Amino acid sequence: MTQNTKPVLRFAPSPTGFLHIGGARTALFNWLYAKHTGGRFLLRIEDTDRERSTPEALTAILDSMVWLGLDWDGEPVYQSRRAERHREVAGRLLAQGKAYRCYTTPDELNEMRSRQRAEGRPVRYDGKWRDRDPSQAPPGVAPAIRFKAPQSGETIVRDLVQGEVRFANEQLDDMVLLRSDETPTYMLAVVVDDHDMDVTHIIRGVDHLNNAARQLQIIQAMGWPEPVYAHVPLIHGPDGAKLSKRHGALGVEAYRDMGYLPEALRNYLLRLGWSHGDDEIISTDQAIAWFDFDGMGRSAARFDMKKLDNLNGHYMREMDDAALTTEAAAFAERQAPERSLDARARERLRAAMPGLKVRAKTLVELTDNAQFLFSDGPRAPDAKAATILTSDARARLGRLISVLKESSWDTGALEAAIRTFAENEGAKLGDIAQPLRAALTGRTTSPPIFEILSILGRAEALARIHAHAD
Repeated sequence: MTQNTKPVLRFAPSPTGFLHIGGARTALFNWLYAKHTGGRFLLRIEDTDRERSTPEALTAILDSMVWLGLDWDGEPVYQSRRAERHREVAGRLLAQGKAYRCYTTPDELNEMRSRQRAEGRPVRYDGKWRDRDPSQAPPGVAPAIRFKAPQSGETIVRDLVQGEVRFANEQLDDMVLLRSDETPTYMLAVVVDDHDMDVTHIIRGVDHLNNAARQLQIIQAMGWPEPVYAHVPLIHGPDGAKLSKRHGALGVEAYRDMGYLPEALRNYLLRLGWSHGDDEIISTDQAIAWFDFDGMGRSAARFDMKKLDNLNGHYMREMDDAALTTEAAAFAERQAPERSLDARARERLRAAMPGLKVRAKTLVELTDNAQFLFSDGPRAPDAKAATILTSDARARLGRLISVLKESSWDTGALEAAIRTFAENEGAKLGDIAQPLRAALTGRTTSPPIFEILSILGRAEALARIHAHAD
């Protein structure tokens, strides 16, 4: 590790599945602190589990990072390509007497653990080969390399969130550094990679706190600088239980497909374990300016889909109409790749956006409400709309057509014509507007009906009304 003037942080996912919501928050916190301090944010792919790591999972993780806007510095580092370096460090520890060859067989390990469980003792390696002469090694047994951990005193993790956490060394056994097939373990690989990548600060979940004690022992044995640790609380469901799929523990891509905006999800994840006074709506620029360790809490955060919905609705309402139109059109096409929106559909969507976005909290709701804009032709009414299109309503629509044909086709003129028509019919405006809405959109809710008429245009609007008129 070289001397740095700026912090270096990293996010290190394993490509054995999607980027889950807890991992996304970890990435966000590291990214924000790097941006806040003018430091660097690195990406390391911990792909040493060759059986479970897949190209599809790696692609999903990288795509999720890009969608969230969490850009990293330089090229990703692949842990699997660094095994020779990991073995080199293990060799140095072995040469310095800080590690040893362990010839305990898997059967012996299983027997040892069974005996310890039966006796009610902690399950840990008993140090059988710690001080034995390697000349006593049984023939044909390939050794693992174990770390010679200190057996007395304490290992202290000085954590910016959890405070000073002490681990009795007698409770930490001699961990494996290299397996008998010479593949490095997670503990060794993480320490070596963090050192070689000049990582200065490690922000991760509190479930890694025990790992920190073990990793510190290797760092201290190598005489390397210790990173600054910040272990953040885990995310729980609304009921206080560990977050699971029933709570929303899905991949980031699932949230994208459920119609959430990346800036809204960033804001929401930021508030899961970090705060700035009572602020709830925090832009990315504000988050970068404000983010520090003082804002991190020690209690588990609770995931609440309703809060995410409300936050996403806020970001949609505040978003520029043209930008939201682009986002919504792209979303609609991702959901149905066979249906590409043509220029006319996009223009209708853009014109209707002010009325659409105030009625939706996700892009799913928005694009569903906008379906009537995406193609021409009569609309099939849904169940609620069908109840409105009574015989009397259809007869009124028939009479309304002749009025609309004579009207200028702008919002003001259309509103005046329909209001006059309602008065002449001795009806309330809603008695005219609701059947008209059902005919034009197939739904009972939509943006203002006069705007819908204007957006659809004279020919298309009249054709839709005629299809439901008597």
